[in-house]
Amino acid sequence: MSKYLENREYPHLNLQKSMALYEESLKLSPGGMMGIRRPYNFVIGEYPIFLDHGYGGHIVDVDGNDYIDMLCAYGPIILGYDEKEINQEVIKQMDKGFCFSLVQPVQNELQKRLVELIPSAEMVILVKTGSDATGVAVRIARGYTDRDIILRCGYHGWHDWAVETHGGVPQCVQDLTVEFPYGDLEALEAKLIEHKDRVAGIIITPVGHPGAQPIIAPPPGYLEGVRALADKYQAVLIFDEIRTGFRVALGGAQERYGVTPDVSCFGKAMANGYPISAVVGKERFMKVCEKKVFISSTFFPNSLEMVAALKCIEILERDKVLDELWEKGSFFLKELERLVAQSGVPCTVSGIPPMPYITFDRVDNHYKERRTRFYTETIRRGLFIQPYHHWYIAARHTQRDLEVALEAIGQSLEIVAREFPY
Repeated sequence: MSKYLENREYPHLNLQKSMALYEESLKLSPGGMMGIRRPYNFVIGEYPIFLDHGYGGHIVDVDGNDYIDMLCAYGPIILGYDEKEINQEVIKQMDKGFCFSLVQPVQNELQKRLVELIPSAEMVILVKTGSDATGVAVRIARGYTDRDIILRCGYHGWHDWAVETHGGVPQCVQDLTVEFPYGDLEALEAKLIEHKDRVAGIIITPVGHPGAQPIIAPPPGYLEGVRALADKYQAVLIFDEIRTGFRVALGGAQERYGVTPDVSCFGKAMANGYPISAVVGKERFMKVCEKKVFISSTFFPNSLEMVAALKCIEILERDKVLDELWEKGSFFLKELERLVAQSGVPCTVSGIPPMPYITFDRVDNHYKERRTRFYTETIRRGLFIQPYHHWYIAARHTQRDLEVALEAIGQSLEIVAREFPY
């Protein structure tokens, strides 16, 4: 067995401080915290709820438990935690000031770098979050076309137009967003025909990641087909590259797969955890934001995040980080496939090297129990991954980290196979 982990029963983690803080948080905020960070998105009672710090590719919770983190803060951490080079640049900027009534020169510097790197980028709007970016892109599409329907495929945030959940969103707003399945050009064209002359834009995650389902690399010709349909029906094509940007390639999935959209949304890995995102696009679309479409926020021009993004991009390019991520991820995916096949557990390995994942197949009534048992065992073994979100490889994940993670996965699959045979 492993030279790192013993194949034995692992006890429940000590989470006393985490649970106490959670009880306190429930009195202070609805649900204690927002959205995907609530305990029911993990395995209740088994996962930490509050973290203390991170280093390299690891996180440490408030009870002192140390984990190999392959969730990477849901994607922003592409290098690692506590990156000194980035932090030092941010501290230098603090001494100059970072929140003003006017913009600072670093805005131009970052925007020029994005134009150089991203195929679809002729102009740039810097914002803060992924939802900010997709919201701006949708507004651009509607402003440019004077149409109202948006066709969507993927997760695009919490704003009303995305209608990820319907509570608090008027039905008339919900009706303006129509979903289509990934990988099916006929289904997309059917939606375009159904809403002919009303479709403002098509927004799609170029690498499919539909919730707790397998991650789907673009089938041959698929993105080219989406591009052709957008042109045929005169809809603005938007790539949601919030997860794939600066991870699949410096210029995003559009660079790697050779299909250029009209408008793109970038974020997450762009600044290794500092809150910044960008909407980039061809000039004729972006120009609608000069007078026709209104975009503004007090904090969009803050410069700390811009400085962090510039330094992060410099490191990614200088150290050929993405080549390393693809190499590490290819090893990890290959070993993951071997472990799953060896275990006999009915589950599917999916993803691309920087973004691996396992989904538990719905072959019988025990798939949820298999999934819960698997994630219970992996967290007890010090591997932080999540049942409903794909995983990530970061630059500071060492070879030993990846091997320990694979041992944890292999041992957990063995337990699942023994307790829930198929």
